[in-house]
Amino acid sequence: MSDDARSARVAIAMRWTVAAAGAAFLLAVPLLVPQFWVTLLNYIGLYSIVALGLVLLTGVAGQTSFGQAAFVGIGAYVTAYLSTRYESVAWMPWLNLVLGLVLTALVSLFLGFITLRMRGHYLPLATIAWGISLYFTFGNLEILGGHTGLGGIPPLSVAGAELRDERYFCYLIWAIALASLWTTRNLLDSRPGRAIRALKSRLEMSEAFGVNAARLKMVVFVYAALLACVSGWLYAHLQRFVNPTPFGLQQGIEYLFMAVVGGAGSVWGAVLGAALVTLLKTQLQDWLPHLLGRSGNFEIVVFGVLIVLLLQRTREGVWPWIAQILPQRSPAHVSPGASASLPSPAQGTVAGPLLLVDHARKEFGGLVAVSDLSFAIRRGEILGLIGPNGAGKSTMFNMISGALPATRGAISFRGESLTGREAFEIARLGIARTFQHVRLIPGMSVLDNAALGAYRRGRSGVLRAALRLDRQEEACILGEAARQIELVGLSSKQQAPAASLPLGQQRLLEIARALAAQPQLLLLDEPAAGLRYREKQELATLLRALRDQGMTILLVEHDMDFVMGLTDRLVVMDFGEKLAEGLPAEIQANPLVVEAYLGSIA
Repeated sequence: MSDDARSARVAIAMRWTVAAAGAAFLLAVPLLVPQFWVTLLNYIGLYSIVALGLVLLTGVAGQTSFGQAAFVGIGAYVTAYLSTRYESVAWMPWLNLVLGLVLTALVSLFLGFITLRMRGHYLPLATIAWGISLYFTFGNLEILGGHTGLGGIPPLSVAGAELRDERYFCYLIWAIALASLWTTRNLLDSRPGRAIRALKSRLEMSEAFGVNAARLKMVVFVYAALLACVSGWLYAHLQRFVNPTPFGLQQGIEYLFMAVVGGAGSVWGAVLGAALVTLLKTQLQDWLPHLLGRSGNFEIVVFGVLIVLLLQRTREGVWPWIAQILPQRSPAHVSPGASASLPSPAQGTVAGPLLLVDHARKEFGGLVAVSDLSFAIRRGEILGLIGPNGAGKSTMFNMISGALPATRGAISFRGESLTGREAFEIARLGIARTFQHVRLIPGMSVLDNAALGAYRRGRSGVLRAALRLDRQEEACILGEAARQIELVGLSSKQQAPAASLPLGQQRLLEIARALAAQPQLLLLDEPAAGLRYREKQELATLLRALRDQGMTILLVEHDMDFVMGLTDRLVVMDFGEKLAEGLPAEIQANPLVVEAYLGSIA
């Protein structure tokens, strides 16, 4: 047995040992420790469920929310109100969970629709606003008991046994918490999970591969709200009394602290953060009055200072630091031929040019970046779009891909107008692109970055991914990504973080990601930048092979030797206008092009 295989087996054994120890701890502790610690364990479990939603929403997707406590309140109040009105129905609390989830989904859809369009500091301010609004709604409705609250909530029954004792209720809380961790981890390790990771800082890139970013942000927002609702439902039947106090803004801020302190990018960071914040807050409430000789909310002051100091030392939270100590599972190398192929997108048989640009114009206020530009791309050719810096080449690329809307003019692909279409819709038609400035997800592996390109070729959604019902499709997507990585010569780097690659290899990875989409039209924005001479030769060979296989390529590049030896035709731009069009030899001999690039000699 090789050393790598032996190390892998040892790591797996250690991981199973840690998991078994954790399971034994959760099974034994509720029955062995004093009641106080059982109560703390229950609250850590409840807080973990809410913080888990914030890990996905804030830490991964980058959508900051201070209002999750309000969704906890919806789950708690729905079951409190209905359970006390229909106390004689034994299974009513379980029906209330379903009703609470439905109401939470509707409320979160409405709130997400009006707030998720905001960016920067406006989004968290909006979540504060509706969080406060829901808090005062709970307190001002007489049917919910006003600020006094509702009591007499019946206990939950499982298989006919009432969970009146907190020790037994602890098992239910942690069973749901662990199930939530499992589904969320599955979600992140999937086709939609890769797209969610791209939302935080690579929104334009994700849409260029068919991701409906607005819809996906809404899905994540609702998912986090539903987890908070489940926590509220459990809280109501644990306490058997609810009032508005636990659902205010301060608690919403604490939930966010839990996610950030534990590690906002890791599912286990939610549990760690909930445990650290809960235990620290409890201990400070006990110690500070003795130290200071007076009572007060001094723990909040100390708690805030400690969090600031913690985030200065480890901004990614505590979990990444602990994860370095724990045994790590080495990701398996994916063989390009290890899985079935993904279905190929429909190619279409429309006659005429594949892409037609007709008097396209783009204005930024008084600046005309592209001025009534017209050209066409035939199927199976490599067309070069060249010109000096600032000529408008990348702007034209962005207009074709939908990243920028045209001020006027028309752009059509396979005979279909692209005017008014979103970037993700254009990508789904069969257009893929790379970027002038590399846009990868640094913390994801080379394999996962390439797999994001195949997003439009998959069908599994969030629910199937969370329940791990997408494994066959996921294997096909990873197999496709491995094939494209091998094609560009990065197979040995498959499991390396994308950020660890030099710039030239990052550009090759972008090409592999675009090829994973199996596009009909491939837009390459300066693909040879940062490549060595031999790498440029290999890239040119690859692009010629793709052309011979029927792929159409639109290329922007400043390396004239590379362009002249590769392209079939060239379009030259200068100050947003078309200066010339023709074969490479004709362009090289064109005096207007020579003057635009080199300047005339007086």
